[in-house]
Amino acid sequence: MLSARSLYGNTEVARLAVQVSGVVVECGVWRGGASGAVAEVLGPGRAYFLFDSFEGLPPATDLDGAAAKAWQTDKESPEYYDNCAAEESWARQAMARAGAIDSTLVRGWFEDTLPGWVPPAPIALLRLDGDWYSSTKVCLDALVPQMAPGGIVIIDDYLAWDGCTRAVNEFLGNLATPIRLRESSHGVTWFRLPAAWPATDNSVTAGQ
Repeated sequence: MLSARSLYGNTEVARLAVQVSGVVVECGVWRGGASGAVAEVLGPGRAYFLFDSFEGLPPATDLDGAAAKAWQTDKESPEYYDNCAAEESWARQAMARAGAIDSTLVRGWFEDTLPGWVPPAPIALLRLDGDWYSSTKVCLDALVPQMAPGGIVIIDDYLAWDGCTRAVNEFLGNLATPIRLRESSHGVTWFRLPAAWPATDNSVTAGQ
C-alpha cells in the first residue's frame, strides 16, 4: 500500500536508528513490505517483532473521524484492501527476502498482545501503522516507555487519519519532557526519544 515515495521515506528515517542499540518493532504489518525494507536498512543482526491481527482493522469509531468510517464502509473502493487483512505468510516471505534472521510475528489485536509484553532489549525503532485512535494509543502506551534512549518512532498514519493524530498528540502532550514531531523530506512523520529516556517523570505521565 505504500507509495515509492513513502517507502523511501520510511527507510530514510529508519537509518537514523542505525547507531541505536536494540530491537525493532512494527505494529500494523499487512504484507510486511515496510518491515522488510526496514530490515534491509538495519540489517540481520537485530531482533524484529511484527504485531498484527492479520484479520484487518477493528471498526473505526467517532474518534477516528468521518473519513475513516467512510473508508471502512466502502468495500468496493480499490483502496479498501480487504480492510487491510493479509495472510501471515506474506510478512514471513518479506522478512526472509530481507535477510532477517531473527523475526517474530505476533498475531492478535494490540490490546491483547501488547500490554505486559516486554522486549528482550530496549526498542531502537518503533514503526506504528495502526491507523485508528485506539490502536495507536495502546501501542504508544505499551511500547514507548520500553524504548532505548535516542530511539526512533515512525507514525505512518499521523497525516492520514484523525484518530492516529489525536492519539499521538495526547500521548506526547502528557509527557513531562517536550518531544517534537518531525516530517522527513518524503512526508513521513516521526520523533526521537531524548538521550535521558526513559525518565521517571515521563513514565509516570505517559498514557494518562
